[in-house]
Amino acid sequence: MTKPSLPELLHAAVDAVGGVERPGQVTMATAVADAIDDGSHLLVQAGTGTGKSLGYLVPALAHGERVVVATATLALQRQLVERDLPRTVDALHPQLRRRPQFAMLKGRSNYLCLHRLHEGVPQDEEDGLFDPFEAAAPTSKLGQDLLRMRDWADETETGDRDDLTPGVSDRAWAQVSVSSRECLGASKCAYGAECFAEAARERAKLADVVVTNHALLAIDAIEGAPVLPQHEVLIVDEAHELVSRVTGVATGELTPGQVNRAVRRAAKLVNEKTADELQTAAEGFERLMELALPGRLEKIPEDLGYALTALRDAARNVISALGSTRDKSVQDEDAVRKQALASVETIHGVAERIVNGSEYDVVWYERHDRFGASLRVAPLSVSGLLREKLFAERSVVLTSATLKLGGDFNGVGASLGLAPEGTEGDDLPVWKGLDVGSPFDYPKQGILYVARHLATPGREGSRGDMMDELSELMEAAGGRTLGLFSSMRAAQAAAEELRGRLDLPILLQGEDTLGELIKKFSGDPETCLFGTLSLWQGVDVPGPNCQLVVMDRIPFPRPDDPLMSARQKAVEEGGGNGFMAVAATHAALLMAQGAGRLVRATGDRGVVAVLDPRFATARYGSYLKASLPDFWYTTDRNQVRRSLSAIDAAAKADGR
Repeated sequence: MTKPSLPELLHAAVDAVGGVERPGQVTMATAVADAIDDGSHLLVQAGTGTGKSLGYLVPALAHGERVVVATATLALQRQLVERDLPRTVDALHPQLRRRPQFAMLKGRSNYLCLHRLHEGVPQDEEDGLFDPFEAAAPTSKLGQDLLRMRDWADETETGDRDDLTPGVSDRAWAQVSVSSRECLGASKCAYGAECFAEAARERAKLADVVVTNHALLAIDAIEGAPVLPQHEVLIVDEAHELVSRVTGVATGELTPGQVNRAVRRAAKLVNEKTADELQTAAEGFERLMELALPGRLEKIPEDLGYALTALRDAARNVISALGSTRDKSVQDEDAVRKQALASVETIHGVAERIVNGSEYDVVWYERHDRFGASLRVAPLSVSGLLREKLFAERSVVLTSATLKLGGDFNGVGASLGLAPEGTEGDDLPVWKGLDVGSPFDYPKQGILYVARHLATPGREGSRGDMMDELSELMEAAGGRTLGLFSSMRAAQAAAEELRGRLDLPILLQGEDTLGELIKKFSGDPETCLFGTLSLWQGVDVPGPNCQLVVMDRIPFPRPDDPLMSARQKAVEEGGGNGFMAVAATHAALLMAQGAGRLVRATGDRGVVAVLDPRFATARYGSYLKASLPDFWYTTDRNQVRRSLSAIDAAAKADGR
């Protein structure tokens, strides 16, 4: 029997999921197959509606080697495992003459821990009673959730938190889960043979396709201890998110609360002298943190250096002592010891990292209204790490609807540690960028309107002219508005002001769960939804209920953002343009994602309105515009009002 061709396989898969084959999808599948075959790397931009999941799954399954697919969002992981993969495998089975296996793998804390469930949480004495199941009144929300999880444990096959419906709070889940550092290990745990996390790892070892998330991919790369099974192909979907997720995993944090918890956990397991030493160091650190002012620490102040050195040394002594003492009076000692060790090792690791200092790290203080001050350390760049760990031993395909910024892939490529496309060198990964376009006719389906006449937004203060403009646009659109704001404060101010002006329901992020807000927004044409960062990327509302997407201003990083400003400065010191490489790239990525909320289906029509005149007047405006879909462009406010009114009238005529 001859080997089936890629177009035949793709056709079968598209039929199976009830989709429509797109030219861009065929182009993408061919390019993915070529990259896998010759061991090279591919950055592929595939617009909304291209069908990119099948564009990479079909060539990956056809190749036959093990593939890891890493995504940023839970929604896409679910779509792949529950819909796309089962149907694709069924469709390809007759032609491939084999049935590829697939599995989902997440970090350990995403799975129910049977030891925690049955033995209780090793509680800190000041945190309350030992067994949360006994302590939490069955009538309380926490008590009800814990009892429900106990019943769920008997029926779930996966133990995966995301399979628990309805979900539970982080606090409730913390009672029944452990981090990888707190885990006793399958061989030492009485429940090791039934462990959900271990079962998930075993399934992944046997699977041809392993679906995971960016965070676990980062842990696998950074920590050196392999979490993912050996694989020949890595596909990173939602790849525009990868750098920030890897940065998040590589960021360390110290807070007084966290240090005090570690002290309490260790105190019952080490001698008094060792415990007192850590307690004294913790008190010194806490006193300093009470005075901490937010901002970057380009040089570690002497008093902070002393406090961190004391913390590091005391933590090291506790770690040594924890390994040698036994205390039969402590109930479930192994679990208590493991939890204490995990807490103290984290303190030691972060304190040592900051004390040692590295030109490649950025250190800063943060202050949160609710949680107080924290000390944070993050890598100045993750590009070298990604180049070394991601691209060295496998073929990597990175895909997203937004990878091509300002007209090429080099900006995103640089953030991933890749030299400009076409650059040759001994240790340089070979890659190419490909834009397979979109099935949508952007110039006919959407208008990009820039309110050039408005005043340039300042850092603070009300924007009365912007509020007037927004009010008029929303009125012309008859509602149907997704408002994307650069800060929560701006979103709240706009919601408050416009609720008083307009007879339209305005929902505000934070007033309900994101899922509920999006459901209400997509269910009523007059309803508008205002919010910040997660709305720029997380809203998928095809149809006439989202016909106006408004961005209040260009979403540059805050000038006082320690990490972004440090990255910008580093580029400038290297002779580059720090503003374009960091701030403008950050803004372009977010704006491309935000503009992508408008057209989600072939029948969608509408306007993306940018209420920041700099988009039309500043030199970097052309770079930002080149990063967005190719909408019809105007700065004519009257034209846009007429268009919005016409789109609204057409939707109403269709009864929508």
